[in-house]
Amino acid sequence: MTSRQRLLCAFQRGTPDRIPVSPQHFGRIPRDSDLAAELVRETDIMVYAGWACDCFIGSALPRETETAGNITRTIYHTPGGNLTRVVTRTPITSACTEFPCKGADDVQKLLSAPYEPPTEDAVQDALRHFFTTREWLGEEGVVLFELPDAVCFPAEWLSPQDFCLLWADAPDLMEQMVRVGNERLLAFVERVCRAGVDAFRIVGGEYVSTQLGPVAYDRLVRRYDKELVALIHHYGAIAYFHNHGPIMRYLHAIVDIGVDALDPLEAPPWGDCDMPKAKEILRGRVCIVGNMDDMEVINQLGTEQILAIGRRLIEEAGPDGFVLSGTASGTYGEHAARNFIALARYVASQF
Repeated sequence: MTSRQRLLCAFQRGTPDRIPVSPQHFGRIPRDSDLAAELVRETDIMVYAGWACDCFIGSALPRETETAGNITRTIYHTPGGNLTRVVTRTPITSACTEFPCKGADDVQKLLSAPYEPPTEDAVQDALRHFFTTREWLGEEGVVLFELPDAVCFPAEWLSPQDFCLLWADAPDLMEQMVRVGNERLLAFVERVCRAGVDAFRIVGGEYVSTQLGPVAYDRLVRRYDKELVALIHHYGAIAYFHNHGPIMRYLHAIVDIGVDALDPLEAPPWGDCDMPKAKEILRGRVCIVGNMDDMEVINQLGTEQILAIGRRLIEEAGPDGFVLSGTASGTYGEHAARNFIALARYVASQF
C-alpha cells in the first residue's frame, strides 16, 4: 500500500498492510528541508491545506483594518453599531487580544449584518492551495482541508469568558449563532466538495467539550456537525474530526455525528483517554488517531521509550481503524520528527 492508501484504509476502519505512523503536518520543520523530505518518505504524513475563507461573515460585512507596530485593529460596521477586533503579534506568535463581541447585544449586532458568501476569488485561492499541496504530496500521505465547525463562529467572535457567559445567560442566542454559522458553512462546504475536495479536518468541538459540557455539546456540536458530516459524506469525502481535552464522555456523541476518524484522544494528564475502553466504543465506527503528545512525549523522550509506548498503543488500538500519531500541536521539532521516523521504521519491520 502507498501511504495514502494506508491512511484511507485506516480512516475507513479497515486493516491496512501496516499501522500508519503519521506526523500531523510539519511542526517547526521547514517543508523544504531534508528532514521534511525524510518525514514524507518514511512516514504516512497528514498535511493540512486550504481554509474556510471567512465563511461565517462572508464578503459583505463592511470593515476597516489598520496595523500599527505589532497591533492590528479591525472595525466591523454593522447596522447596530461597530465591533472591534484587536490582534497582537509577538516574535513567536499572535493572538486576538480584544474580541469583537462582548455579550448578547454585540452578537445581535453581528447577526444583523449583511451577508454574502465568500468571493469566488477567495474560494479559488483556498482550493488552489489544497490541490497544489495534494499534487505535491501525491501518494506519500493525505492532505486534509482545514474546516471549522459552526461553533467556531461564536468561539472566534467572543472571548473564552464571554463565550461561556453567553451560553449561561442566553443559550438560545448562542444556538441561533451556531445555526446561522452552520447554514453558511454548509453552503461553503458544498462549493468546495463540488470542486473536488475529498478530505476535511473538522475543528471546533473542543471549545464546547472543554468549556461548556455535555448538554451544550449535544445542542451545539452533535446536532450541527451531524449535518456537516452528512454533507461531506454525500460527496464521498472523508470527515476527520479533531477534539482536544477530556474525551471519554463524548465518544458516543462523536460516533453519532458519524465522523470517519478522531484525534487526538489525549492520554492523562492532558486528557482522559482510556485507550482500551475507547477502542471498545469506537471499533468499526470511528478510526482512532493519536495519542502520543507531540511536545511532552515525542519531542522529549528517547527513542526506546517512544517505541515502547508505540508498541503498547498498537496492541490496545490496532490493527484496524488506528493511526499511530501525535496530538496535532503543530509545534514539534527535530527530535520528535526523528522519533516519528523511528516509529515508522519499527512498524514497517514488523509487518
